[in-house]
Amino acid sequence: MAMRQTPLTCSGHTRPVVDLAFSDITPYGYFLISACKDGKPMLRQGDTGDWIGTFLGHKGAVWGATLNKDASKAATAAADFTAKVWDAVSGDELITLAHKHIVKSVDFTEDSNYLLTGGQDKLLRIYDMSKPEAEPQVISGHTSGIKKALWSSNDKQILSADDKTVRLWDRNTMTELKAVNVAMCVSSMEYVPEGEILVITYGRTIAFHSAETLEQIKSFEAPATVNSASLHPAKECLVAGGEDFKLYKYDYNTGEELESYKGHFGPIHCVRFSADGELYASGSEDGTLRLWQTTVGKTYGLWKCVVPEEEGGEVAKARVSLPGTAEEDLEDLASENSDSIYSTTPEVKA
Repeated sequence: MAMRQTPLTCSGHTRPVVDLAFSDITPYGYFLISACKDGKPMLRQGDTGDWIGTFLGHKGAVWGATLNKDASKAATAAADFTAKVWDAVSGDELITLAHKHIVKSVDFTEDSNYLLTGGQDKLLRIYDMSKPEAEPQVISGHTSGIKKALWSSNDKQILSADDKTVRLWDRNTMTELKAVNVAMCVSSMEYVPEGEILVITYGRTIAFHSAETLEQIKSFEAPATVNSASLHPAKECLVAGGEDFKLYKYDYNTGEELESYKGHFGPIHCVRFSADGELYASGSEDGTLRLWQTTVGKTYGLWKCVVPEEEGGEVAKARVSLPGTAEEDLEDLASENSDSIYSTTPEVKA
């Protein structure tokens, strides 16, 4: 019998969590940033979910958040018509970039020297981080608000999505190379540099395209509307979450459903694998983030696989133990992913 998922639940946000991103692995581990409609993006230790700090300064819902490769800087996109760049070590606000409408997406180049933004004004903007006061380069062409904008192909190209169109741009000439129309509104987009794969979700569809040509590689249909999907770094499996509160795990090669379970107490807005592929995080309408093991039962981070000694000649069932959790409580904890499984920050009271 398969072992049951025991997620780590990260509380602290007071409104829906709408975006999240992991850093690469650094000498200090890896990190996780979350964007929330409460206007207070949070930084956490990636493998444990432990709260590190909250970036204070936005005056509206934060729709997008990202970290640069070494997690020294963070960027956020918000409904207050600004994108902000932060020192992710001290928490200090470094730069505020004024826009003319709601900003939905932010993404650093590999070297952190440029920031790409996109939002409701239908324009892509490229800011030089060494001259943030200078006017950004602007790329126009989208016909509705931009949902997501990402650097690709070693920062030589840009991928962006509005309601029903995904576009590929040349960074140097700032011209459109290709556009693909999809049947329903794009709900999320993930760029996987290894293999140049673009993951797009719309309706119940999870589609995989070449990031270099936008040609479709394959697609899967989920049982319910999908809001986000993420491909494992080794491309063995993918996870998806959406409107039915459930998380789904599929075999990337065959499309077979490997797992499905109730993940949250509200629709799931975002899912992402960590850089090492050992876990994935989900963010929800219920205001929490949850961390899930890719291989259930493996000792990793705060998860400890407990294999009891043989009793009466039979090996008792292995269990996953979390710190501060009595053994007899584990069965109750795992049922329906109770919200009290694990809290990494004190309750925030309004």
